[in-house]
Amino acid sequence: MTTPRLQLTGITKRYPGVVANSDVSLSVAPGEVHAVLGENGAGKSTLMKIIYGSVKPDEGAVMFNGRPVHIRNPQEARALGISMVFQHFSLFDTITVAENVWLGLDKSLNLAEVTASIDATAAEYGLDIDPKRPVHTLSVGEMQRVEIIRALLTQPQLLILDEPTSVLTPQAVEKLFIVLRKLASEGCSILYISHKLHEIRELCTACTVLRGGKVTGVCDPREESNASLSRLMIGAEPPALQSRALNAGAAVLEVKGLSMACDDPFGTDLSGIALTVRAGEVVGIAGVSGNGQAELLYALSGENPRSPAGSIQVSGQDASRLSPGRRRALGLHFVPEERLGRGAVPTLSLAHNLLLSRRDALGAGGWLRLGALKAQAEDIIARYNVKANGPHAAAKSLSGGNLQKFIVGREIEAKPKLLIVSQPTWGVDVGASAQIRGEILALRDAGCAVLVVSEELDELFEISDRLHVIAKGRLSPSVDRADATVERIGEWMSGLWDGATDNNKKERTHAAA
Repeated sequence: MTTPRLQLTGITKRYPGVVANSDVSLSVAPGEVHAVLGENGAGKSTLMKIIYGSVKPDEGAVMFNGRPVHIRNPQEARALGISMVFQHFSLFDTITVAENVWLGLDKSLNLAEVTASIDATAAEYGLDIDPKRPVHTLSVGEMQRVEIIRALLTQPQLLILDEPTSVLTPQAVEKLFIVLRKLASEGCSILYISHKLHEIRELCTACTVLRGGKVTGVCDPREESNASLSRLMIGAEPPALQSRALNAGAAVLEVKGLSMACDDPFGTDLSGIALTVRAGEVVGIAGVSGNGQAELLYALSGENPRSPAGSIQVSGQDASRLSPGRRRALGLHFVPEERLGRGAVPTLSLAHNLLLSRRDALGAGGWLRLGALKAQAEDIIARYNVKANGPHAAAKSLSGGNLQKFIVGREIEAKPKLLIVSQPTWGVDVGASAQIRGEILALRDAGCAVLVVSEELDELFEISDRLHVIAKGRLSPSVDRADATVERIGEWMSGLWDGATDNNKKERTHAAA
């Protein structure tokens, strides 16, 4: 028999109040693409960090290429031939892309050689990035591209990928899969973490399922269905979303001729954005990260109050120059793509994080109603099945998916008139994704206007009534969901749409209809 590339035996890791991994065993053969599947908080990330040397197990053994190893840090992991792309990135904000990549490579290479390698790898894999850009100017999706390129440049024997396709177009996903299959054919083993079950079934040749930190099953995903994989992962199939005929009301958000130069030299200028979102409808915006999504969301949320007068109206009032707080008073609530630092304060408790958007917990004289905050946090934790150690748990103590559920729940429970959501289910397991999407549709059915910006096309197709695509700071005409296809939207992501020079006219025509 072939010696396994990686073999874990009896891995256990305990934290105060929780056992992240309990007696986990896993074997990965050379050239195998092996999925690790589990709901949020199942212990996947902890297990990957143990393999990569950033977390030490309390019990168990790790063997690599048939030899027992004790991987003390990521540097030792890379020296063995193990590379990892984290879901939450490990980049230094104040230096450039090339300098970040250089830190993890053989220092016999100079910076110019690393820069050239980045350009070549980015072109080969369809991961467009400028090596000279400072990391703090990148979007979340662009940061993920940097992580993928950095890992590929190390020519790993074992490559760990955590949600690698969440910011790629369908065409780029296909190209990445070609690359991964080529790597596997050359003997590189791949550990692949994704909540996209169709990706796992298409790409992976083996799958280990975790639930509550324990292995609950090992299977060949090519012989499974999405439903059977869901049952292995969460014990049941996610509930089907209930669709209904569109019954949109008056316009709640109207954007007309929004053009704005970006004050970040590496950002994207907005050009002639026209957009209408009506009460009782979900409008989706698709696009590859870094094409103006962040700039548009900053303008809509009020984080950037430089929009031209009259270009943004909320419920008939000019909100172009209003602060986020004053827009919130008009009923606009916002879920940003960045969970920690923008969506939540990492060191504050979940209860205190409610203060970011809920002012009803302020009593007379500005005193905090701590009991009300605690009760509201408990309700959100229970309703959205957030795995947390109570309302006093720090935001940073939650897994990414569980924190996302709490943030989305916080804004939905505030009963908004207009909800703007960026990447609502990024890194969230299949059961929680279905719940969040269901809550968004329920909010729509209650008369809320919802704008969803996402790079998950399946998600947009599932919940949107109309779709736009944003590319290079320009917004496509809207297309009804019934007329949208993956191929069409994928082409539009490159800016290839007909009649894109007169978005205002098309948007007005659609709104009037």
